[in-house]
Amino acid sequence: QVQLVESGGGLVQPGGSLRLSCATSGFTFTFNIYVMNWYRQAPGLERELVASITGGGGSTNYADSVKGRFTISRDNAKKMVYLQMNSLKPEDTAVYYCNARLGNSRYWGQGTQVTVSS
Repeated sequence: QVQLVESGGGLVQPGGSLRLSCATSGFTFTFNIYVMNWYRQAPGLERELVASITGGGGSTNYADSVKGRFTISRDNAKKMVYLQMNSLKPEDTAVYYCNARLGNSRYWGQGTQVTVSS
């Protein structure tokens, strides 16, 4: 059974930083062939893709709203994915979800709340 468990969310002031972690387990195939993603969903809005990283970590993509502020990374040996978030803004407030994708298969974590407020 695939499990994705996010951690690292919390309350932070504007301009601050947080590092989200996603611990994974139970994949049928080796972890390093899964594309890993971070999504977020703010109240009343649709879930949006924030950042993606390929299996080997050689390619990353970001939503325009977070480019230059967020960095996605992965540690394939530990089966972990991270999202370093800097220069946080109130509009980054959302529940952040870790997602794994391989072909038509999608797996989700339970989410972690990030609140940016003074």
